[in-house]
Amino acid sequence: MLIAQPPPFEATVAPVTREELRGTYRPGCPVPPARLRTIHLNYWGFDGRTHDGALVVRDRVAGRVVVAFGRLYAARFPIRRMRPMSGYGGDDDASMAADNTSGFNCRFVEGTRRWSMHAYGEAIDVNTVENPYVRGSRVSPPAGRRYVDRSSRRPGMAVAGGVLVRAFEDAGWRWGGRWTGSRDYQHFSTTGR
Repeated sequence: MLIAQPPPFEATVAPVTREELRGTYRPGCPVPPARLRTIHLNYWGFDGRTHDGALVVRDRVAGRVVVAFGRLYAARFPIRRMRPMSGYGGDDDASMAADNTSGFNCRFVEGTRRWSMHAYGEAIDVNTVENPYVRGSRVSPPAGRRYVDRSSRRPGMAVAGGVLVRAFEDAGWRWGGRWTGSRDYQHFSTTGR
């Protein structure tokens, strides 16, 4: 009996298209489209199958992002969905509610006039429901409330010492789950902001 081998990890990096920036880019953003790249890659889903996804990131970090997701693929770390933010018209809440893993989105840090690291293409949010943003009693997305207790480890969660956190930290990125005050378990960035 032949046992089917899973497809190998594949990733390609290409210049970003206008369609991939629809609703996420506007004049005045801190990084021009020419400095953004789309990574097309395969990933493991929660259904145990491989899927095709895409992330938009800054050109200078694309190689490290490919390495991190290659490690996640090798470990069969599950990802719910991976679409550029253009699929949600740049609406962060809609993307989080869909449990979408995403990168570039030209927006401010919520409640401020300071650019998010997503606006630089140097931040990625992974499995937003399993890894919610928590500030006091506020949980985003609301469906992430059942994942606030981080001692109950479940598939797709970012946990200290786990494969997801290690893959990004080994690539030189920092995890929002280590923040004090609020915790952004989904958030990985080059600066820790």
